[in-house]
Amino acid sequence: MYRLLLSALLGLAALAANATDWTTPAEAVQFRTTPSYADTLDYLQRLQRAAPGVIRLETFGTTPEGRPMTVVIASGDGTFDPAAARAAHKPVVLLQAGIHPGEIEGKDAGLMLLRDVAVGGKHPHLLDQVVLVYIPVFSVDGHENSSPYHRINQNGPERMGFRGQSQYLNLNRDYVKADAPEMRAWLRLWQRWLPDLLIDVHTTNGADYRYDLTWYTEDPHKLDPAVSAWQHDAIVKHVMPAYERRGHLASIYLEFKDGRDPRKGIVNFGSGPRFSTGYAALQNRPALLIETHMLKPYANRVRAVYDLVELLLQQVGAQPAALLAATAKADADTIARALDANARVALTFKPDPQPTKFEFKGYAFTLSHSDISNSTWIRYDPGQPKNYTIDNWNGLLPDVSIAPPAAYVVPAPWTAVIDRLDAHGIRYRRTDRPLAIRAEGYQLDDPKWAERPFEGHLMLRDFRLHAVPREVTLPAGSVVVPLDQRAANVAIELLEPQAPDSLLRWGYLDAVFEAKEYGEPRVVEQLARDMLAKDPALKAAFDRKLHDEPAFAADSRARLMFFFERSPWYAAQAVGAYPVLRLGAAQLQQLPPQAPARQAPQP
Repeated sequence: MYRLLLSALLGLAALAANATDWTTPAEAVQFRTTPSYADTLDYLQRLQRAAPGVIRLETFGTTPEGRPMTVVIASGDGTFDPAAARAAHKPVVLLQAGIHPGEIEGKDAGLMLLRDVAVGGKHPHLLDQVVLVYIPVFSVDGHENSSPYHRINQNGPERMGFRGQSQYLNLNRDYVKADAPEMRAWLRLWQRWLPDLLIDVHTTNGADYRYDLTWYTEDPHKLDPAVSAWQHDAIVKHVMPAYERRGHLASIYLEFKDGRDPRKGIVNFGSGPRFSTGYAALQNRPALLIETHMLKPYANRVRAVYDLVELLLQQVGAQPAALLAATAKADADTIARALDANARVALTFKPDPQPTKFEFKGYAFTLSHSDISNSTWIRYDPGQPKNYTIDNWNGLLPDVSIAPPAAYVVPAPWTAVIDRLDAHGIRYRRTDRPLAIRAEGYQLDDPKWAERPFEGHLMLRDFRLHAVPREVTLPAGSVVVPLDQRAANVAIELLEPQAPDSLLRWGYLDAVFEAKEYGEPRVVEQLARDMLAKDPALKAAFDRKLHDEPAFAADSRARLMFFFERSPWYAAQAVGAYPVLRLGAAQLQQLPPQAPARQAPQP
């Protein structure tokens, strides 16, 4: 009897110890491994049961393989929905991990931080003035596709997730085109919460150096001045110095001009709207990209993320009104821009030709010729720390810019375009009957596509563009997109052809470059003779082309197409006529009243 009672008591003691043991799965194995998605959710559900007034789990989507996408809402006082956060004037911080699931420090750091906030008593006031929206694993299918062989450049954990999701899409190239179900779910989450700050956690590839992590924020030229000013003050002036006082070494993002010789300097890595920070910039929000250094031990990398996220939350919570004022000002500026006839919007950016000096804290290295690659092989010596003064070409300047219209018009048949407007929560209204309008359009010629696919698309690399007036009759159900809305910059990126992530660039409108009617060679032979007889200038142009271009002269089909493409039969097909139209303020006001607008989520 005594032995049975003792056994029962020991069992209860073990159960009680287990219930209060909040060691995370990664900590339990000294960070040799990172937990599965099921074990991650199990730990988070335990936290939710232990602290229901601080932690709430929600499902915000489903992956292509059928797994739930989980988000954690954390708040010091149970502020668990966007309306309550706005009513309480609390900034919303979106922290996401595992968009590249082999780079998973943000997951394990997040579990530790939530533990310390919810049940550890370590940061009792960290979330008093902030609501944290935390995605522990963004690319869930990629996370579960783990292997020791996915990240050759990286020092642990033992198994790592795969960079693509289950459809082999890289989610951190998908923000604008929004092909992946996971990205569609993320966009709905973004529109629901409309965060005031985005933090995206990654692990770098590249050079060896002494920094625990590197970080990136978008160039000021890509941001509203209010957002840029907040970002510089909060992150550069306050958070990063405090971070280094904790013993960490951090640097701005290091994209080397020549990875085989760091002394040649660093350049901007070319972030754009397809990336997390670039998309946040379109949405008038500051964003921080964290890149832990792949060669540091995994435990160090997790701790580096923990400390930086904690300090960011401290900073936001200490001055919540400053961040809210910056994002509100940026939204208001974007809406007001629709009334500015002189406004310009930059679509592309170029390097600032004037570099600054940067003190790079690296290691000694040797350069040698490789007989295998017939190139230079760089080898670092981590036993010899060494500083290098190098050039920094990170700065950007606006390049191609446009005068934004008062509104865009998307004809009803272009459903793939309208579908993307819906995915991004862009406000628009539909015409309820056929409508004849005059508008500005674009004529696109000489398209050139990439030779290899990228993220499932053959990108349109180049084309000639010129503006043309158009008179068209829009079918009922066409979409009018006014730009007096906070998400106007997203609409511009989608619909302006020259934007780097426009739907045209991604190939959703390739059909406009295809002629559907053609002429039989015997018919075009006669057409060419008739045209030459009537137009001496045309004959001179044809003769010049024969003389100057041997390949053209040798191609009988190209010679006949020279004439067909200059004929009314070809012009009637409107090849290269970009279907999205631009309305000025006066033209927009002249439109008759239509169906009520589809409302985008409001902050």
